[in-house]
Amino acid sequence: MFTGLVTDMGRVGAIEERNGVRRISIRSRNYRPEHIQLGASIQHSGVCLTVVDFGPDDEGAWWDIEAIPETLSRTTVGAWKVDDFINLELSLKIGDELGGHLVYGHVDGLGAVKSVTPDGDSRRIRVALPGNLGRYLAEKGSICLDGVSLTVSAVGRDAEGDWFEVAIIPHTWQVTTLGQLKAGDKVNLEVDMLARYVARMLEWRPK
Repeated sequence: MFTGLVTDMGRVGAIEERNGVRRISIRSRNYRPEHIQLGASIQHSGVCLTVVDFGPDDEGAWWDIEAIPETLSRTTVGAWKVDDFINLELSLKIGDELGGHLVYGHVDGLGAVKSVTPDGDSRRIRVALPGNLGRYLAEKGSICLDGVSLTVSAVGRDAEGDWFEVAIIPHTWQVTTLGQLKAGDKVNLEVDMLARYVARMLEWRPK
């Protein structure tokens, strides 16, 4: 479990195909080997992936993760290339501050960036929603976008389908990969778990 507060931007160091499983090596300057454990869960741009090997290097620490075809086809992991940057967050510990919202690292779908618009020193990002995810979003609600916990600033629908907007402060723009987004980019989306359960309960209420 995570909070959606990114603690480092890591870098893809190597990618290797092994019998249908993609093994990816990640490099981090902020994390140290003592921060990592074999089998630990780390959030990678919104995707919870398991550490299968790790160690120190000149930049701080490295670790390997493995992604199966299901993960590669349903998230942006399948499009990662060597030297790409990704948002990182270590799993939440009992007693840690919950500064964002509860995030599970289970991607619900791939959104498509429709526009990135300057708004003073901040940015407004509009994202097209896939499928029926629009029913889980509400203005002032929470959304996890590429591993970053954000507040939904607007929701709407146009001829192409449902969309939502988030407002990005300068700090978040600088210390996460959101600052690299442009129109057409795909992003990992995870809806607020509370919204999911409420929607499910409404489906089952007596009619």
